[in-house]
Amino acid sequence: MDVDALYAHHREALLLFLARRTADPEIALDLWAETFAQAVAGAKRFRGSSDGEAAGWLYRIARRQLALYYRRGKIEQRALARLKLERPPASPELLADIERRAGLSELRAELDDALARLSPGVRDAVRLRIVDERPYPELARDLGITEQAARVRVSRGLATLAELLDAAAIHRARTT
Repeated sequence: MDVDALYAHHREALLLFLARRTADPEIALDLWAETFAQAVAGAKRFRGSSDGEAAGWLYRIARRQLALYYRRGKIEQRALARLKLERPPASPELLADIERRAGLSELRAELDDALARLSPGVRDAVRLRIVDERPYPELARDLGITEQAARVRVSRGLATLAELLDAAAIHRARTT
């Protein structure tokens, strides 16, 4: 597999994919760099034969990096350090350009609208769990509900947000 060709073909789309999922251009750049570092490190183990399989493999790496970021609250830098790769600091112009190309201001507005459509109890549960990163027992205590009820509120809130944001994305795609 030719990692250089994979990079040339997917660098822009992958960066925007990550920027839209993090809503933060700097985090997206870090995840993007880590994804390609992992691809370089694992290229010899790739067994696919088509460009489509290579793209799927690359995006699986990106989704795994994104999951690690969310799960650990930081990006694993092992592959970058092992390969002695370091992303130079991003200029404000680059960050603004990524934000514009990824449509982050529109996504933030859509998220604000979707959050406003949640009931106050569900919105508070999602905010406490996702934004404030509070553990469920603490969240339940603060909301005066059981831990199971807190889990249900967060789960339903996230599912509703996903539906609302998907509908907004479809609407946006149809109008552009």
